[in-house]
Amino acid sequence: MNLSEVVNLEFPRKSAYGLRKTQFDVEFEPGNGTIWAWFNPVGTPCFSLSLLSDIRAHDSMLETNNGSVPHGGKLHKAKYYVVGSKIPGIFNLGGDLALFMMLIKAGEREALAHYAKLCIDNLYPRIRNYHSPTLTTISLIQGDALGGGFETALSSDILVAEESAQLGLPEILFNLFPGMGAFSLLARRIGMRAAEDLITSGRILPAKELHAMGVIDVLAKDGEGEDTVRQWIGEHQKRRNGLQAIFAARREVQPIERAELDRIIDIWVDAALRLEERDLKMINRIVRSQSRRMDANNGKVTEIMRAAG
Repeated sequence: MNLSEVVNLEFPRKSAYGLRKTQFDVEFEPGNGTIWAWFNPVGTPCFSLSLLSDIRAHDSMLETNNGSVPHGGKLHKAKYYVVGSKIPGIFNLGGDLALFMMLIKAGEREALAHYAKLCIDNLYPRIRNYHSPTLTTISLIQGDALGGGFETALSSDILVAEESAQLGLPEILFNLFPGMGAFSLLARRIGMRAAEDLITSGRILPAKELHAMGVIDVLAKDGEGEDTVRQWIGEHQKRRNGLQAIFAARREVQPIERAELDRIIDIWVDAALRLEERDLKMINRIVRSQSRRMDANNGKVTEIMRAAG
């Protein structure tokens, strides 16, 4: 692809601590009307407060502009919004476990609930396609997606995953459950019983197996994820209106309401505060394993989850 066809998008980057580099890199491809947004976190590739803030800054702008993005001094209607990651081998490892552990130990229910709400503040607009009936959302999974990373991937209309990607919801391994949309989103795709079986197993599954289950829509060869997304877009351009209507109908047949997600947050917070010392030790082991993986920059998800015994 000619690099001149892709332009960087600017959005507010000011935090409570002043100006800083964003952890959410956004580009626009005007030729096919595609937003390419990339997680680019500092440190552990999880949903830190700063990453959540950067995502919301961009997405709020998209919602305010009714699904349009600024380019060349004008607003252009976006047709597709692809989310991926710039971290090799990792889409996102989910919630900020180090923060969870600290808040749970301190009994900080309000702060824990605030974090969970921020996650839903980011997730729910994507579930609703940012209130833009002409926008199709796509998750490009080129690495491991765990916990909240998997939930985020599930919030898109279409999931594209490279063959080496592994996805799962390991929270049960430290006596918790994925509380930011997993039940609702998985049930919409594969039914409640299958969703519950996957969640209670804590298994990390290869993309190929999840594709066979109907969780992943498109399987891509390793290294060809972006090209596969562009190919999918090209192949479906003529049917874009019909497909968008189908996706909208799917959201009406199996609606996910914000109030439902908020009630599940309350269940999650209560469960988190009931964790015992042995559970927190398990979380700590996983946090240390994640750090070792980032230091090595070539670890596998199985090495992280081995910490859970």
